[in-house]
Amino acid sequence: MRFANWRDYELIDASDGERLERWGDIILIRPDPQIIWSTPKSDPLWQRAHARYHRSSSGGGSWQVYKKHPDVWKIAFNELKFRIKPMGFKHTGVFPEQAVNWEFVDGKIKSSGRQLNVLNLFAYTGGATLACASAGARVCHVDASKGMVQWAKENSAESGLSDRPVRWIVDDCIKFVRREIRRGSRYDAVIMDPPSYGRGPGGEVWKLEEQLFPLIELCAGVLSDDPSFFMINSYTTGLPPSVMEYMLGVLIKKKYGGSVSSDEIGLKVTDTDLILPCGSTAIWQS
Repeated sequence: MRFANWRDYELIDASDGERLERWGDIILIRPDPQIIWSTPKSDPLWQRAHARYHRSSSGGGSWQVYKKHPDVWKIAFNELKFRIKPMGFKHTGVFPEQAVNWEFVDGKIKSSGRQLNVLNLFAYTGGATLACASAGARVCHVDASKGMVQWAKENSAESGLSDRPVRWIVDDCIKFVRREIRRGSRYDAVIMDPPSYGRGPGGEVWKLEEQLFPLIELCAGVLSDDPSFFMINSYTTGLPPSVMEYMLGVLIKKKYGGSVSSDEIGLKVTDTDLILPCGSTAIWQS
């Protein structure tokens, strides 16, 4: 299990399907289906949270505010800064467990001895984009949500990275990659965090377990002759890390050599010293 050490974020406790979290100075309680155990909620911060997200039996949910707090505030991970905003479906704009992958790409880019050209797909609010740009890479940031891309730009500005070579693209990731292949565009690294489930504009159903192999195969077509790494993140419980590792071995390692690894990523729980699993990552690297 891999995890990063934060200062501005803390998973204080976890019990009865909920996380007790500190985001800077703000305490939030959010649901988490992975937390199927029940332990005493003895930490007094359970009773002092600023807000709690309640799921609705009909889908979605809402925030119950206990204490006044800013609509938007900032946290930092090392030199990277993020705007935090409680949104629908419990999200805040940052997946803190991903910081361990930001550390990986930072080290990989800095040790490469060249300026890598990185493609970040399903890029959300830009954590990986910021980490790559800060380390000196050129980045193409692609997400289908205009609002998420704008949020990522704001995070980039907050982090002092507005002058870095980043292309901000609002587009369907698969269609964009197909066009890049036709244009002959090439990248030294690919990062992707595809959704577990979704529907396309024509009503077509996306299931990651069924679509991941052809997606990796497609993205292999934009790799340069000397690629550095290929990273896949997943929050799909039915997709073990070892399966993603095998796919990268078949589609990337077979052609370029290098090595493939995979592992769960998680967050350390302060009150218990346990690690809460939060997803998985598979990485091919040269």
